[in-house]
Amino acid sequence: MNTKNVLVAGATGYVGKFITQELIESGYNTKTLVRNKEKIKIKAPNIEIVEAQVTKPETLTDICKGVDVVISSVGITRQKDGLTYMDVDYQANANLIDEAKRCGVKKFIYISVLNGDKLRHLKICDAKEKLGDYLKSSGMDYCIIRPNGFFSDMGDFLKMAKGGKVYLFGDGKLNPIHGRDLAKEIVKAIGQQEKEINIGGPDLLSQNEIAELALKAYGKTAKIVHLPDWIRKLALWSIRTFTSSKTYGPIEFFMTTMVMDMEAPQFGREKLEDFFNQEAKNKEK
Repeated sequence: MNTKNVLVAGATGYVGKFITQELIESGYNTKTLVRNKEKIKIKAPNIEIVEAQVTKPETLTDICKGVDVVISSVGITRQKDGLTYMDVDYQANANLIDEAKRCGVKKFIYISVLNGDKLRHLKICDAKEKLGDYLKSSGMDYCIIRPNGFFSDMGDFLKMAKGGKVYLFGDGKLNPIHGRDLAKEIVKAIGQQEKEINIGGPDLLSQNEIAELALKAYGKTAKIVHLPDWIRKLALWSIRTFTSSKTYGPIEFFMTTMVMDMEAPQFGREKLEDFFNQEAKNKEK
């Protein structure tokens, strides 16, 4: 595929920023779709910034005109604007797929989640998997990228570690990936044939090892408390019963996956230990 023009949706998010930077450095004509232009700080001759609301399809008309590939990392993390996972992770991306198809886009790349098919009972994963099904049925060439977790998602370990003690349920393994390393593989996927790519970082770590790295970053003695699983199940029931999905969604995902093995093929060079050390240093300034 002779690809020159790429549109990035979700360009102000953690992964979107790195994707945009990688595309620009790789020489692609890059169009970024954002809700607020002020949030894009990158300046380059091959970037175009456009404002639109992916949740409002009428604002997307002709947004993909002249675009060869769309890359979307649109999704809710901890937004507080009243939208649900189905509103954003599913419907907003479906709106973009419809417009991309109408404009003759050749390929659509979507950033989903590892093991999403096994986690459809979680609202965040159900929306992402429904979108994946919609993309597969669109008739466009596509690639679904499935990372097992970002370095930024490991912040909960750091928050506990700062207090001197980390609480764990189970000891599942995972190899989270830095956004910069992930972006490199996403941009490579433009010219690859794979329809789905599972992806993680270079270091496979147990929950215990991640906790130790977080405590070490703050210079704390390793104090790790393993809680019985009934407490996790009770906590999950409580947050599902007494809070809204936008509140419990990220917690539900974190507490469910921390007892699973979320190992993915290893990519990249960035180390979680270095990330923790830098984050701890930044927070103590």
